[in-house]
Amino acid sequence: MNTLTLTLAKHLGPRGITVNAIMPGIIDTDINASWSHTPEAQKFASDMSALGRVGRPEDVADVAAFLASPDSRWVTAQMLDATGGSCI
Repeated sequence: MNTLTLTLAKHLGPRGITVNAIMPGIIDTDINASWSHTPEAQKFASDMSALGRVGRPEDVADVAAFLASPDSRWVTAQMLDATGGSCI
């Protein structure tokens, strides 16, 4: 993913197109509900995060919204960590 992001950013940059990747951490979604909704899993995931909680979909969506906004016009070829400071 790193190489693809860097390559596409270099290739598309002259056209004014930015390319970035979001690296989400453990996010509380329906996809992982079968294992993440136990007290043990919640504690494990929360303990991994510097912010002390499991990520929510809106945590990652806000990063994506920033990247889609004009405010990120000078951000390209980046891997944005949206893990809440998780150390996994």
